[in-house]
Amino acid sequence: MIDDIPPAAQRVAGRGRLFCGKSGGRTRLQRLYQDGSAKIRMPAVQGDPLEAVLINTAGGLTGGDRLGWSIEVGEGASASITTQACEKIYRAASDRAETTVSLNVGAGGRIAWLPQETIVFDRAAFARTLDVTLAGSAEALLLEATLFGRLAMGEQAVLGNFHDRWRVWQDGKLIHAEDFRIGPDIATGLQRRAVAGGSSAIATMLLVSPRAETLLEPARAIIEDSIIGGWGGASFWSVGQSGKLLARLTAGDGYQLRKRLVPLVELLNGQAGLPKLWSL
Repeated sequence: MIDDIPPAAQRVAGRGRLFCGKSGGRTRLQRLYQDGSAKIRMPAVQGDPLEAVLINTAGGLTGGDRLGWSIEVGEGASASITTQACEKIYRAASDRAETTVSLNVGAGGRIAWLPQETIVFDRAAFARTLDVTLAGSAEALLLEATLFGRLAMGEQAVLGNFHDRWRVWQDGKLIHAEDFRIGPDIATGLQRRAVAGGSSAIATMLLVSPRAETLLEPARAIIEDSIIGGWGGASFWSVGQSGKLLARLTAGDGYQLRKRLVPLVELLNGQAGLPKLWSL
């Protein structure tokens, strides 16, 4: 007699790589690789920056899923990266979901990493890493926004584990590092003033650019004008021949958070403005 053995759950495995470089006076795609659930599409644009949309065809992640993105921007080139939709992290029966992001920007290049929000569901387990390598004269605008549950749907992330790790290097030196962990009691952790002060939507935005200091006061003005049921702030540091502006925001839900992020992205991303797929 053969015992009934349940089939192993199918796991998401996706990896996408994109390399773009300057050619003929504008940024153009030079190499593209897609594997598994990871897909990359590029809307038609008239000039720089090159725009790329990342897609996870699995529609979300759960325990044991793995997704990886690698973006390389060549010397003097410019790229804006976003996602087709919010990434959903579902309840994990075992293990954790993992997303890894690697960004590399050559001399005089610029990247805007502007994915739409990550939605963490109750009892999810998720780890995200963002590794960025910049040449000495390169610039980067980096954003990660996370929603712990969807209040409009009556959903709340009460239990689970979430880990967000950033490392940013410029000209061979580590200029920014942070690790944010929350769980297993997410709801209680979010209530702490030093974490989110009771908010369920959070975002971190980092600009590495020689013009970062000039944008500090305008960024603070936007954040202060938009604070309703949350809080936020921005600070500046000199790093080598460049500078970094770091902004953090919290909000009661995803809609309120995006209302704050939209003008801030428009300010910090310069002429490139918002990705086409962003909307309120």
